Amino acid sequence: MKTYHFWRPLLRAGLLSAALATTLSVMSASAQELIIPLGQQGDRDVMSLPQTGMKAERVRERWGSPGSTGGPVGQPPISQWHYPAFVVYFESERIIRAVMKRTP
Repeated sequence: MKTYHFWRPLLRAGLLSAALATTLSVMSASAQELIIPLGQQGDRDVMSLPQTGMKAERVRERWGSPGSTGGPVGQPPISQWHYPAFVVYFESERIIRAVMKRTP
């Protein structure tokens, strides 16, 4: 049984490369650049945030009880405490990250 490769005659005639070039130029011409601003974020230097490595009991002493909590989930256990202006992420009883909330 003989296998027929439909693209060989097209390649010889240069039609395949022309078709490919046309397709790529149409694709690039229809692409649009989308710019999304990051928004206004608070200044970490102005706001007092808990520091990495700090224990949960010290956070509670300084900033009070969180508005809500999440977790723990996963292994190692990760939990989160939500305050009005920031969220604190804990691994077990120590902070791994404090993140400011976005203000509109």
